[in-house]
Amino acid sequence: MSRSRFCGSHEHDMNRRAFLGATGAAGVSLAADMTQLNALAAPGVNDALKKTQKRVILLWLAGGASQLETWDPKPGASTGGPFRAIKTDVPGVAISELMPKMAQRMKNTCILRGLDTKNGDHGSAAITMMRGRRNEAALRYPDLGAVLAREMARADSKVPDYVSFYTQTEGRGMAPGDSGFLGARYAPMDLTTSNYPEFIKRLADISDLDHKERSDLRDVLGKQFVAGRSSDTMNSQNEAYERVRGIMSSEKLFDVTQEPQKVRDRYGPTQFAEQVLIARRLVEAGVPFVRVGRAWWDSHGQNFETHQEMVPELDHVMATLIDDLKERGLLDDVMIVTLSEFGRTPGINASLGRDHFASAWSSTITGCGIKGGSVYGKTDDKGNKVVAEQVDAGSLFATIYEALGINPEKNYYVGSRPIPLVNPGIHAIKEVLK
Repeated sequence: MSRSRFCGSHEHDMNRRAFLGATGAAGVSLAADMTQLNALAAPGVNDALKKTQKRVILLWLAGGASQLETWDPKPGASTGGPFRAIKTDVPGVAISELMPKMAQRMKNTCILRGLDTKNGDHGSAAITMMRGRRNEAALRYPDLGAVLAREMARADSKVPDYVSFYTQTEGRGMAPGDSGFLGARYAPMDLTTSNYPEFIKRLADISDLDHKERSDLRDVLGKQFVAGRSSDTMNSQNEAYERVRGIMSSEKLFDVTQEPQKVRDRYGPTQFAEQVLIARRLVEAGVPFVRVGRAWWDSHGQNFETHQEMVPELDHVMATLIDDLKERGLLDDVMIVTLSEFGRTPGINASLGRDHFASAWSSTITGCGIKGGSVYGKTDDKGNKVVAEQVDAGSLFATIYEALGINPEKNYYVGSRPIPLVNPGIHAIKEVLK
């Protein structure tokens, strides 16, 4: 560096050869480590994950799936629509005939039929149902994925903490993943254009050693910059950056061609099916939270045709996921949640559609600390209101946290202010917990 361009500080007058020599050994070690993706699937690693780590797959039914065509049918009622109810493997529990495969797996699943969340607006309702409460004017809460990443991620993990698939365009911007006050370290890896992360691969013209040297240089300069400074945002960004190389080593987890063809055929050829299969690969490797968005359920017109097309796909993929996890010995440690921003009106409009409805709708939770075969909440004969065991967003989230072994009353701190995981006075639904 010429003297005319040098600020004079001795801290900038470093010897590149000495610097690279000090970091070379670490670079070789880390480069070798990046080739060992298969270690994530080693029996010892999987056994340890099974014993110590819970994980969640959220099937996000964007736009508002109808409870009447899925989990809470009302056959024969004026609001019931054309589809029958069918018996399940749980005596006394019936679901829509559009879900015959899940009807044979209800012993693993809890239905919450009494959701009353009081918000029928797509955007704000979606935000509420991803966070369990509304944001404050001066405080942005973390969503479910960010909280679970914070609570359940392994400090030495080489996989992402939070992955979100939302590749349809409808409604994508209404409920983006958001780490809120937890910071960038727990922000989601958003996949919106394909099933594969766009920037996870190292560029072909940059060698692994080159990439490592650049990272080391950034670390040195970054430590000089933060000396004497204190910033939660800066610390969060640094923590997120430090995981880049580890996350790069997880790229094959997103490649469904790594799965045997018979497994891929079992899930099916649709984009939703492939994303759920990738979600299984991710949680098996230790990713704490994966959201798979399936759009678009907003059936203001032709509700029955829409659900006749989409519900059987959900039925098949969800049933396959349950079977797959059970066969792998993971169903007790992986929770599957189905959730929308709201449900659909019992009343059928002039376009043979159902409109937004947040007063009496349904969600499900499967596996991982939840009583399979249980039903909580009851709606009236036409599905217009909850008549027993009402559930709000906070209670749902508290139940999820407690089933995962997380104390819903635990506090985070923003400055000196304590922020509990759910609002004060909100409690888990004990009746559905094991």
